[in-house]
Amino acid sequence: MLNQSHAAAPVRQYWGQSLPGDAANSTLLSGHPELIATEFTYGRDECIFGEGEPSEYVYQVVRGAVRSYRLLSDGRRQIGAFHLAGDIFGLESEPSHRLTAEAIVETTVRMVKRRSLETAAKSDVAVACKLWAMTAGELRHAEDHMLLLGRKTAAQRVASFLLEMDRRLAVTGQFNLPMTRCDIADYLGLTLETVSRTVSQFHDEGVLALAGARHIRLRDRSRLAEMDA
Repeated sequence: MLNQSHAAAPVRQYWGQSLPGDAANSTLLSGHPELIATEFTYGRDECIFGEGEPSEYVYQVVRGAVRSYRLLSDGRRQIGAFHLAGDIFGLESEPSHRLTAEAIVETTVRMVKRRSLETAAKSDVAVACKLWAMTAGELRHAEDHMLLLGRKTAAQRVASFLLEMDRRLAVTGQFNLPMTRCDIADYLGLTLETVSRTVSQFHDEGVLALAGARHIRLRDRSRLAEMDA
């Protein structure tokens, strides 16, 4: 949901560290004369756009983290993806958004009009190739997530999530999670209790070390990789 009051919002202290996204994503919404980007800052749990709203903009996380999700008919929430610094989200093939996007923590996003991006892609092969690579990556993630939800055990799902966050967030072998365990549970299709129990089990077995609920250091990546295989 575009909040015009954020137009002059300062970029303040944010969770974690500003990390580069995928190389194709990091320059897609900047450095092109036809793409005019605007930055907005959203507070924790604030809606960026809602399911069914017009998909007029494409977004890139500058700082912070975003969750995209859908509410199921029974009221449960299914998180489809976490978008971290450098990630692009909100690109749709339809005129409206299929999911809701919310800031997990105070988050700054860069916004470009979808129509401008489509125009740039028609005239610039490099932009078109970046869009294709990004779309292929999103499709690959969706396929992997579908496999995770449909075929993997609870321990395998948590192991897969930890390895994903390790790839995307780890600095000097450890990382801080912006999302809560409730978010993780809704992403993995598990209960909060199952996620907490599995994380505690991994800690007791020496697979990871915990310094608080969200600061994690992986001590045995190979063990997690075996479980995720």
